[in-house]
Amino acid sequence: MLALAMCNYSWGFIRETLAVESKAMQKQVPVTVILPNAYHSMEAMPVIYLLHGHGDTHTAWADKGNAGSLADQYNVILVMPDGGTNSWYWDSPADPTYKYETFVSKELVAYIDTHYKTRADRTGRAITGLSMGGHGGLWLGIRHQDVYGAAGSTSGGVDIRPFPKNWGMSLRLGTIEEYPTRWDEYTVINLVDQLKPDALKLIIDCGTEDFFYEVNCALHEKLAKAKIPHDFYTRPGVHNWAYWSNSIQYQVLFFSNYFKSALAAK
Repeated sequence: MLALAMCNYSWGFIRETLAVESKAMQKQVPVTVILPNAYHSMEAMPVIYLLHGHGDTHTAWADKGNAGSLADQYNVILVMPDGGTNSWYWDSPADPTYKYETFVSKELVAYIDTHYKTRADRTGRAITGLSMGGHGGLWLGIRHQDVYGAAGSTSGGVDIRPFPKNWGMSLRLGTIEEYPTRWDEYTVINLVDQLKPDALKLIIDCGTEDFFYEVNCALHEKLAKAKIPHDFYTRPGVHNWAYWSNSIQYQVLFFSNYFKSALAAK
């Protein structure tokens, strides 16, 4: 790992920019880490992994979403990896250079637990994101329930199949015409059968004017039919930072409550 920069901000939290080696992709991946001001005086802390959307970078949640202050407010570590322009946080079956599922849920988690004071088990980890990262939060959370105890999505592309020509997804999966089964297998809504009640704490939200609103409602309905407890919120809003900056406050509160209850139960 190469630490590229470290900045202390006057309002308390500590922001670090790292380059974390991915052996799976044979490259270093930029990662932003935000530590609460109390980090050095505290013991092991929970971690929330925040995933950015299509076309953004690891700095998006900190620079555009003002997420940093939440680390101080809830005494959590925020980890924001770079997911590339259009990885969708898959290990791509069409492009072996894209292994972002392996990077985020194995390599990065191992690195963070080794180099920071973390609660290094699933009850001290949550993952969420926006748009492409909302898909990633649930994709990784559901597929790696041994790693994360809670997962979320805001304005997430939780069913990719209605959008086969968008956001470079065909570069990672091949076209839907060539690989329809693959598109079925690589979409979040079809992972519901991998969930058991209360095994993974879930929070999902989407603005009512968002182009992903209908697929989020469909996911909510499928979870409800399967009797999988989850928090589902909708409110007026479109696919933009005004919505996400508000949404993340509710999500971090949800995860903080989960961390506290899981710790009390030990």
